[in-house]
Amino acid sequence: MSDLETAVSSAPDGTKINYWMRTPADATEAVVFVHGATYGGRSAFGPDGFSWLDAVASTGRAGYAPDVRGYGNSECPPELDVPAEANPPVVRASTAARDAAAVLTDAAAAYETIHLVGYSWGTIIAGVMLTELEVDVESLVQYAPVYNPPAESRDHFSLGDSPAAYRVVSKADTRARWAEQRPENDVPDAAFEAFWETLITSDQGVGDGEIRAPNGTIVDLIAAIDSPLYDAAAIDVPTLVVRGSLDTSSVRPDALGLYDDLETADRAYTEIAGGTHFLAFEPNRATLYETVRSFHDRL
Repeated sequence: MSDLETAVSSAPDGTKINYWMRTPADATEAVVFVHGATYGGRSAFGPDGFSWLDAVASTGRAGYAPDVRGYGNSECPPELDVPAEANPPVVRASTAARDAAAVLTDAAAAYETIHLVGYSWGTIIAGVMLTELEVDVESLVQYAPVYNPPAESRDHFSLGDSPAAYRVVSKADTRARWAEQRPENDVPDAAFEAFWETLITSDQGVGDGEIRAPNGTIVDLIAAIDSPLYDAAAIDVPTLVVRGSLDTSSVRPDALGLYDDLETADRAYTEIAGGTHFLAFEPNRATLYETVRSFHDRL
């Protein structure tokens, strides 16, 4: 794997938050990426050969990708070190927002302009950051957003009658989730292996080809079915909503609902044909990268 820069920040409660970087010497702007519900910052944005951080750096901007607590190489809540059934779900978006904001503060100390990009559950985190923590950014991209999902998503997200602190996910589970969204289940093998390697070799790996992910994320997604977890109308920076047309986790009515609830004067909605929830690793990922880069350049 290619070497990314890495550093550690501290959340307000002292939890150590790891983050990954690409920092071109002449950069004056930075893009801070916030990962989703299952996979940490490096696996979501920095696999070797399929790295959005590298793509951002190639345009002259720095790229930052934090691991919120319990993900990637960040410090884990103690509830993740005992049997899952011993505790209720941990790591909600309200906590993760403070983790990501600590890294954004580090980026803002080094660069004049910060752009924020949320992905999947990370769009909820980004929304909370902007509306409750009032972080200072130039723009927001909500990529593959989950905002106010349809009622039929409830069974899909269900944790059962006795929800546990975390879940264990296998390589086969992860590949199947991707494959079910792809035409003829044709997961791009090189991309999947690069993605999985960054994930299983992080501190999320628990052996036997499995990783651990906190379940507070799922509680958030279920709660969002009843009501969004942040006030989109309170976002006052230019915002791009973007999703892949085949994405079954970030569905069109939900993404358009987010776009409609935004009241910022500068907002845009884009769909990328043939993309799934894993669009950032797929053959048409360059279209995603270019769409976001053009949005940042215009600003």
